[in-house]
Amino acid sequence: MDIDFKEYQLRCQLRGHEDDARGICICGDAGIATSSRDRTIRFWTLDESQKRDYTMSRILLGHTSFVGPLAWVPPNEEFPEGGIVSGGMDTLVLVWNIATGEHVQLLKGHKLQVTGIALDGSDIISVSVDSTLRRWRGGQQVEALDAHQAAIQAIVKLPSGELVTGSSDMTLKLWKGKSCVHTFAGHTDTVRGVAVMPNLGILSASHDGSIRLWALSGEHLMEMVGHTSIVYSVDAHASGLIVSGSEDCSAKIWKDGVCVQSIEHRGCVWDAKFLENGDIVTACSDGIVRIWTVDHDKIADAVERDSFATQLSEYKISRKRVGGLKLEDLPGLDSLKTPGNSDGQTKVVREGDNGVAYAWNMREQKWDKIGEVVDGPDDTTKRPLLDGIQYDHVFDVDIGDGEPIRKLPYSRSENPYDVADKWLLKENLPLSYREQIVEFILQNTGQKDFIPDPLFRDPYTGSSAYVPGASSRSPGVTKPSYKHIPKKGVLVFDVAQFDGILKKISEFNNGLQSDPEKQHLSLNEGDMSRWGAIVKILKDTSHYHSSGFSNIDVAMVLKLLKTWPVELLFPVVDVMRMIVLHPDGAATLLQYFKDEDGIIIELIKKITASSPLPANLLTSLRAVTNMFKNGYFNEWLLVHRSEILDAFSSCGSSPNKNVQMAYATLILNYAVLLIEKKDEEGQSQVLSAALEMAEDETIDSDSRFRALVAIGSLMLEGLVKRVALDFDVLNIATTAKASKDAKIAEVGADIQLVAKQT
Repeated sequence: MDIDFKEYQLRCQLRGHEDDARGICICGDAGIATSSRDRTIRFWTLDESQKRDYTMSRILLGHTSFVGPLAWVPPNEEFPEGGIVSGGMDTLVLVWNIATGEHVQLLKGHKLQVTGIALDGSDIISVSVDSTLRRWRGGQQVEALDAHQAAIQAIVKLPSGELVTGSSDMTLKLWKGKSCVHTFAGHTDTVRGVAVMPNLGILSASHDGSIRLWALSGEHLMEMVGHTSIVYSVDAHASGLIVSGSEDCSAKIWKDGVCVQSIEHRGCVWDAKFLENGDIVTACSDGIVRIWTVDHDKIADAVERDSFATQLSEYKISRKRVGGLKLEDLPGLDSLKTPGNSDGQTKVVREGDNGVAYAWNMREQKWDKIGEVVDGPDDTTKRPLLDGIQYDHVFDVDIGDGEPIRKLPYSRSENPYDVADKWLLKENLPLSYREQIVEFILQNTGQKDFIPDPLFRDPYTGSSAYVPGASSRSPGVTKPSYKHIPKKGVLVFDVAQFDGILKKISEFNNGLQSDPEKQHLSLNEGDMSRWGAIVKILKDTSHYHSSGFSNIDVAMVLKLLKTWPVELLFPVVDVMRMIVLHPDGAATLLQYFKDEDGIIIELIKKITASSPLPANLLTSLRAVTNMFKNGYFNEWLLVHRSEILDAFSSCGSSPNKNVQMAYATLILNYAVLLIEKKDEEGQSQVLSAALEMAEDETIDSDSRFRALVAIGSLMLEGLVKRVALDFDVLNIATTAKASKDAKIAEVGADIQLVAKQT
């Protein structure tokens, strides 16, 4: 139906999600499905009594991490009430029966987060951060394409049958079958969302802040600019209206390429979709799904609209910025006691709930009040401030030698040589740094072709201005400072209660001896004495350099790992955990690994099977983690990385804090090794696992800290910084930085700093 544009107003709010509402799926006349960071999908149906509100009728539980893309399966013989296909950060694609609320298919094949779902007849098409497009039929994968050179972020099926994908490689691709028939280039950053524009072509939303309209021929028809941050989603209506959702906390409505309305939200707008009648559904980071309408009969009552307006106002005040800084970060009136440096210099100070500008009056030696500074909530285009004074640039300068980071302010109207000299005097630094400071300013302000003022004279030597290129000792002015990253070296679990371990092995062995059906699995007295000898070697750490294990000892340990019932394995695994820390024990174990390839992987699979014992998980996780200590195992750990991480993937959400810690340490050690080996695929898998832990604020703080350190290290020294940014790592870092736990807050700040480095 055609719609003459009117202002959209709040219709209703769908409350239920316990974390960010991430995805929206319009399910025909049946209802609306939404996905969330809370790991759920919720199905909402229209309240038939008043035809305005929606009520939650189903909660679909099955994903182990946050859920993103959704697709609707119209009612058919298999799904009389319809079905939902979902993709998650847990790398899974699940197919749900709405009638029962249960998932009937689990599609496993992607290595990283699933970011897009489309249906092609009865086939399911999924795309992922692993850069692949996969086709599923009857619950089985029938096709896998390496479709882009970077993470794929979105997919849509055209009415004509082709598929369109959008990627972090900044392109869109048009697919006919397995063939890419056209690549659309023009965006300058990740393509995050794609949609069909009826009768015209394809819409794309990008991290570059724009929405673009493309003809299927590849012609760029239109660019829509108005958002001030990442655009996550875009959708179109048959009327010609377009809606987009953005990090800038707004959903914008576009008509003929012009923004005709901006709907503010209390957080990031992850997704926005049109209902068939033209109403708009938005998913927000505050966990609430909202519906907006132009139908006067469906508008929310005055109480609900006023309540939302009040909440929105409070949210905006909490984010208020002046000159690009939070109001609370501005200096107070006491800062006006410090004289200015030049006539007309401006300073912004905090007075109550406002920022007020002052100018320095050189003649009268006082600050004159100019007036209140008005600024938008997210205006990042303003010049930076230092001590309330605006500059074109404020640089971080690391002098080294344990000195604190210094702030170097500079504006283009200033002479860089004069700035360098005054700054060095103020910071009580050697004037021999002058040349490097000037060169740094010129290079970092795009003034590489700067022509020195011929009249300028060095106030200390009387000579003309320094010309970049002269040699001198550098103060290393570009080095940022981090508290907890990158992680160097690995962590191990090297403390053991050997007496308790021996006692438990003896107890389990006595149980086997008393069971006629399992008596053949038990150890004789000679074997038990060998266990005592093994433990004696492990206890004597001062002789690790000279002591050794016989092949019989190691063979006995491995035999028990293969033959004993799974519920009895944890003390045996605990002994193996300590053997891998012993130089000779590690070398002997590794030889058995080579001779019996798969013995440990089979053990891990057996231990992590359905309803695993926490004690088994804990000891096996610690054993694998300890293998990183010795270079002998590096190749084995790299070869089996995917199997190991997949097997232990559920441990991050274990209710057992010790299991959480062991898993987080495994992830951190893998990050260190994979950075050293420059293994991008492996780094991506570890990053995904670390992000899944780091975003869960309910897990043990020490475990979360190690996951965050892994993320920061991978971003700083690895090859996956862009992948991390596409994973919305900044939201995780911001949450961490606000933590009351000092270590988590510090590493959150570290990650934010890495993200800002180009």
